[in-house]
Amino acid sequence: MQIQETNRKIATSKAKISWREKLLAHKQLPQIKTIPEKMRKRHGEGTLVIPHPLEVDAAIKCIPEHQLATVSQISGHLSKLHGATIGCTVTTGIFAWIVAHAAHEAELDGEVKFAPYWRLIKAGGELNPKYPGGIESLIPKLEAEGHTVIQKGRRFFIKDYEKKLIEAKHVFASLKPLLVPVEG
Repeated sequence: MQIQETNRKIATSKAKISWREKLLAHKQLPQIKTIPEKMRKRHGEGTLVIPHPLEVDAAIKCIPEHQLATVSQISGHLSKLHGATIGCTVTTGIFAWIVAHAAHEAELDGEVKFAPYWRLIKAGGELNPKYPGGIESLIPKLEAEGHTVIQKGRRFFIKDYEKKLIEAKHVFASLKPLLVPVEG
């Protein structure tokens, strides 16, 4: 009984970490690793970069108004920056989610410069319902930039998204890799 009470106190005493603090976490990143064996059939031999969340944040901030990008585009460009064969799209997607929440947090605090996370779409032009405010908050932002959102079943997509995708090599040209772990 006493152990349960102690665990409850510990759990409730932890301060909530802000999304912006989560951007600075992961001090061991970026990392370059050998492509795991289970991924080699699809991607072949080589290396994989696991980016730092701040690199994903910087990439999203490069997406111009009226244009779109995918997690795969960001992941691919970050792999080139680090000299890796491929980028880890799973961690890039997770970090994009953290970036979105950090940007929303900044917006709520009255900041005017934050990552335009609504311009980052899933493969096939699909909107990410896990971004802050869900689909309902993404649609007005995208429509204000001239995009048409269509619904297919329960999912939402950008009409003719291919025409609005960035040309990664030009848009991300100013990005620099984080060469050393970020100090918090």
